[in-house]
Amino acid sequence: MPRYDYFCEENDRTIELIHPISEVVSNWGELCRVAKINVGTAAPDAPVRKVFNTPPMANTPLDDADLKNHGWTKFVKRSDGTYENVTRTGTEKRFLDPKDPTSLPHIHKKVTD
Repeated sequence: MPRYDYFCEENDRTIELIHPISEVVSNWGELCRVAKINVGTAAPDAPVRKVFNTPPMANTPLDDADLKNHGWTKFVKRSDGTYENVTRTGTEKRFLDPKDPTSLPHIHKKVTD
């Protein structure tokens, strides 16, 4: 799950959280609930904002098999201008055709929180 830093101007605090992308945190009360910390003296409805101190680090696998095993999709452009899905799985098509939605990779089967 992704890691986020939230800053509250009212109490000048930054809190780090790990939560699903789908979860929205917009005020101090929600932040404290998710972080399981006491609200303290700040107003629960005090706004918070995401801050990004450092870019996320990524450890990229070295070959197509590693990419495929980790749930990534890799397209390689061929000399005729088509794109080949070199990490296709199951029923995914080998070549991408923008006019054919069934040729797109099955992202919904690979990505989860």
